[in-house]
Amino acid sequence: MNAQQRLEAAAAAHPFPLLFATISGAHLYGFASPDSDYDLRGCHVLPADEIFKLDPGPWTVQTDRREADGFELDLVTHDALKFFGLMLKKNGYVLEQLHSPLIVATTPEHEELKSIARLCITRHHAHHYLGFAETQWRLFDKERPRRVKPLLYVYRVLLTGIHLMQTGDIEANLARLNETARLPHVADLIARKIDGPERATLEDADIERHRREFERLRSELETASRSSELPERPTARAALDDLLIRLRRQAG
Repeated sequence: MNAQQRLEAAAAAHPFPLLFATISGAHLYGFASPDSDYDLRGCHVLPADEIFKLDPGPWTVQTDRREADGFELDLVTHDALKFFGLMLKKNGYVLEQLHSPLIVATTPEHEELKSIARLCITRHHAHHYLGFAETQWRLFDKERPRRVKPLLYVYRVLLTGIHLMQTGDIEANLARLNETARLPHVADLIARKIDGPERATLEDADIERHRREFERLRSELETASRSSELPERPTARAALDDLLIRLRRQAG
């Protein structure tokens, strides 16, 4: 089986009905290496006999698969109750997973949920991207030798956050984001990551330039958040409640 077929088989083997399953991680971000694993993310729907037990759940299902030919898969799904709750917080991850164009499993309700998600986006999602960028920069800066991958994550989350604040749209692919940003060093980093191993490294001489760019883009995201026309708080709770009730009824 090819990679897509293996991913579809993993989704089909899920113990609960899936609202959707999509590919996240480096494949979504546009800089997967030849040896990158697959991050499969999604939302499942627990039936009534799992909800009303003394110990309800599982709210999260996680499976790791490592095959002899080198194929690696990390599958994580949340029950709709947990996933919808995360959507109402300033959590960019779940919105990126929901809107990923790399779809492995879908339903009509998946499309409905993407429409509802627009009512979840606020200017405060900038805090998610600022926090993640800071974490990835610290990870990148303390390693020796420094790796390309965490630096690409720094650029990816900052440009995703800026784009979201300015447009209200979720875009997680760094190559597409860079069509607007036009940062030649980002294009070079993507090429190195795609053509090389997962643990490709950088020369120390390049670090100060990337530090200046990190600080510049961080400041740009902070400014974009302050000037954004996005709302202060989500307004999707009623629509999410309605969808959750219908999904529970369908699951039985």
